[in-house]
Amino acid sequence: MLNEVDLSKYEKITAKTIPTEKGISSGHRACQGCVEILAMGMVMKAVGRNVIVANATGCMEIVTSPFPQTAWNVPWMHVAFENTSAVASGIEAALKIREKHGKLKGERPKVLAFGGDGATADIGLQALSGALERGHDFTYVCLDNEAYMNTGIQRSSSTPYGAMTTTSPPGSNSIGQSTWKKNVPAIAAAHNIPYVATASPGNYLDLMNKVRKAIAIDGPAYIHIYAVCPTGWGIKSEKGIELSKLAVKTNVFPLYEVIGGKYILKENKNPKPVVDYLKIQRRFRHLSETDVEYIQKRVDAEYAHLAAMASCAAPEEEENDE
Repeated sequence: MLNEVDLSKYEKITAKTIPTEKGISSGHRACQGCVEILAMGMVMKAVGRNVIVANATGCMEIVTSPFPQTAWNVPWMHVAFENTSAVASGIEAALKIREKHGKLKGERPKVLAFGGDGATADIGLQALSGALERGHDFTYVCLDNEAYMNTGIQRSSSTPYGAMTTTSPPGSNSIGQSTWKKNVPAIAAAHNIPYVATASPGNYLDLMNKVRKAIAIDGPAYIHIYAVCPTGWGIKSEKGIELSKLAVKTNVFPLYEVIGGKYILKENKNPKPVVDYLKIQRRFRHLSETDVEYIQKRVDAEYAHLAAMASCAAPEEEENDE
């Protein structure tokens, strides 16, 4: 168990106090219905303008920075898949040195790193682990759309079991993705860092307040955000937020925090069946009833394991968050 985490600097957001300033401008080139860009916008609203961003190669880098244009209203750096956390570590270290020598005016900027599931669970995992182990004061946000979307919808280690991608196609000898989704939040928590959380854009106040907690604490923080990709998942463009809520309600993507080593689960007492989540996505349309039953058992088992580690908390009274 870690020492008590200091959240005295945490400033809660309510439906009436949502920040209006934007770290990302409208007019970016994200796909119609992209939930990942909505999630990124929510994060930036919660963080504010006093921040420096390191952004891994991926969908969000491409759609926000087509030369010679940019959608970013804050200092922003495009970095490679594999070194996002290393670059964020360098930025944070440089800011500390400048502050030490009196070369910073005002409050030291926050350091924020963005990566997709490929840049987080796969290619950048080593750098992320190193940064968390060293204790750098930054927040890492994984925007998880469960595949390498911008290069052709190839599977990643964050792609869920049974999903169809271009490199895990279903067929007579294949169910599609044959491995289970890598649990990166648990990997981050195993580094004994002060703060880890999962979040969904369908629960936007919960998401923004988790970001506020992450930037309020001293030391590394990790937030794993569910990011629906209508193009890669095969859903209607207007269904992204609905699916974001359904992932939580079916326990496919539980919402929880790990604060100072203590798991706190947002309890879901009456979960919907997983089939409700699977049936509206083209990437799962090949699954049989037996396959769905197997996935349901796995989801139930993983939620039970999480609940056993956690102290369950009733959802806070948050207007329009459901």
